[in-house]
Amino acid sequence: MYQIKTLNAISPIIHTHLPKERYLVSADLPEAEADAFLLRSADCHDLPLRENYLAFARAGAGFNNIPVEECTRRGIAVFNTPGANANAVKELVLCALFLGSRDIVGGISWAKGLAGQGSAIAKAVEKGKKQFVGPEIAGKTLGVIGLGAIGVLVANTAAKLGMKVIGYDPFISIDNAWHLSVDVQHALHMEDLLGAADYITIHVPLMDSTRNYLDAAQIAQMKDGVVLLNFARDGLINEEALFAALDSGKVARYLTDFPDDACLSHSKVICTPHLGASTPESEENCASMAAEELRDYLETGAIRNSVNLPACPLSPSRHSRLTVIHGNVSGLIAKISSILSDANINIEEMVNKSRGEIAYSVFDLNEHPSGEVMAKIAAAEGVRKARCIR
Repeated sequence: MYQIKTLNAISPIIHTHLPKERYLVSADLPEAEADAFLLRSADCHDLPLRENYLAFARAGAGFNNIPVEECTRRGIAVFNTPGANANAVKELVLCALFLGSRDIVGGISWAKGLAGQGSAIAKAVEKGKKQFVGPEIAGKTLGVIGLGAIGVLVANTAAKLGMKVIGYDPFISIDNAWHLSVDVQHALHMEDLLGAADYITIHVPLMDSTRNYLDAAQIAQMKDGVVLLNFARDGLINEEALFAALDSGKVARYLTDFPDDACLSHSKVICTPHLGASTPESEENCASMAAEELRDYLETGAIRNSVNLPACPLSPSRHSRLTVIHGNVSGLIAKISSILSDANINIEEMVNKSRGEIAYSVFDLNEHPSGEVMAKIAAAEGVRKARCIR
């Protein structure tokens, strides 16, 4: 039986994917006894990583709350759920587009102040409404930076609403490219997008290479009066440059799902309280996807949506299956094969996948290797984790 510790409240739908006959899933499980973890926002950077840990599965797209580099070093798989919350975030971004065009928030607040004026309200509304007017989004240009699952949905929907849409993503996947509408123009250089867009929304993950992804140099290339949206991750936009641009009028309005003191104190910033994935549908989608990824990995060794290991689709095997996470170096597969051969164990089928400096090899064997054989494989230079699935 696999033991899964939950580090956050997770939708109970996980139990349909992790049946109690094969899984003990509990928030009360001692960390030392866990085979794997299911989580959302829990910070795992101070969690001691033990030899028995096999995987972390995050019910969400971001993974900066998990020590991915150390997990990779120790042969622990890390999964996320890209696209599971995409529709929820897309809808909030569309809402932000409208809020960023007309001063709807200011208008609502002003209208509430008319309470108690009775028959005078209608006259006050007609007199005061002009201070909250703003343009329609149809016919305007939206720049979408990052064409992952969310970015593609935002781009496609905005095009259907009559916007001219320019997308930029030098690393767009083949799958996302297939789903991108033909009405979305693909910019080869980000500068082409920055100078043309009336609205810009960013949808890239937060990593060392994307921190302060938009800074003073990029903002200077934008149109005067641009509306900027960030519903991806805090830290993608340099705040010093952003507030200077808001104060000068270069950026007309900033809308974000990541409030802080500076944002909440600025009159040109509209903040939502990290609502992007906060829908019951999104929470169920993310939980289901994370649980399925974890189950597939634990039961068959298959890897789908791992942020640190190569993708490796696998079907269940009627043989004993040996999985090995190891450095992507020459000679190691031969060494493992030699250990198996010395134990008179035959390899029925083998798969090898790599991702940069890390590799993943799967051996279907005619018999289950002994503890001694497994110990020899685990001790081979370059091996980070070896396990056998019956």
